[in-house]
Amino acid sequence: MSLLNQLFNRGVFGTKCKTCLNMAISRIKLLQNKRDMQLKHMRKEIAQFLQAGQEAIARIRVEHVIREQNIWAAYEILELFCEFVLARVPIIESQKECPPELREAISSIIFSAPRCSEVPDLLQIKNMFAAKYGKEFMAAASELRPDSGVNRTIIEKLSVSAPSGDARLKVLKEIAQEYNLNWDSSNTEAEFSRKHEDLLGGSKHISGGAALPSRAPAKHVSFSSSPSTGEHSIVPADIKQEPQYLPAPRSISKTHVSSTNEIQPSINNDNAVPVREMRPQSSEILEKARVAIASAERASAAARSAAELVKSL
Repeated sequence: MSLLNQLFNRGVFGTKCKTCLNMAISRIKLLQNKRDMQLKHMRKEIAQFLQAGQEAIARIRVEHVIREQNIWAAYEILELFCEFVLARVPIIESQKECPPELREAISSIIFSAPRCSEVPDLLQIKNMFAAKYGKEFMAAASELRPDSGVNRTIIEKLSVSAPSGDARLKVLKEIAQEYNLNWDSSNTEAEFSRKHEDLLGGSKHISGGAALPSRAPAKHVSFSSSPSTGEHSIVPADIKQEPQYLPAPRSISKTHVSSTNEIQPSINNDNAVPVREMRPQSSEILEKARVAIASAERASAAARSAAELVKSL
């Protein structure tokens, strides 16, 4: 019974593997044709930017061109590997372990499957080989272990790292030569060779040899009181305090009292009383507090003057 199961499983594996491999090959060919047209259009645009003197845009666009070219090259190698494995499916079915001559092709397919989302058939092939050869075989290819056997060109072409300045300059020169452009590449060469400062880490040098303090100086506080209200407030010592001149208490004359006993105060601003209170020059919160205290003092002075007038009547 177990022999029949093995024969049945072999037949199922071979059929499914051939179907997925054929689908992957067909899909890769379609994607290569589509990407080939896109690359021609992108290279033409870059040539137009170079001709118009817009080298900054061309330097950015060329990175996308290089990435698409790398994917195109990786697909070309994967297509050959899929055809090679497809021709060896009967050998794969008959052996429990991976044949040494197929290790590079199968490992490269397993490594590329999650990185080539446009070809979902590779994921199915990866799952079938993982079930046949075990998790260790799949982990060695996915993690690029020393004995994985993954093709080095596949690793380089599917890398997510940004292309180097030399690679970008080379492609730009190829595009200029392809479209017969008389392009001076000296500015682009200088830009690619220039080392940019890492601004995320902050400035590495301090101009003038000035040393930065290790800690902020401790702030001292002092108490100040308002002469009109007698209230005390805490004022930081590093905040400059300046005298603030406020209007003197309003004087009310009896001639301003109407028949309905409505008091109409007459404001006399000839004499001003200097009031010393905190006036922070660098804190918006303390400034708002100062204005509120001054308003309260004026209202209190007016209320006291009104009360005195009422008592004298």
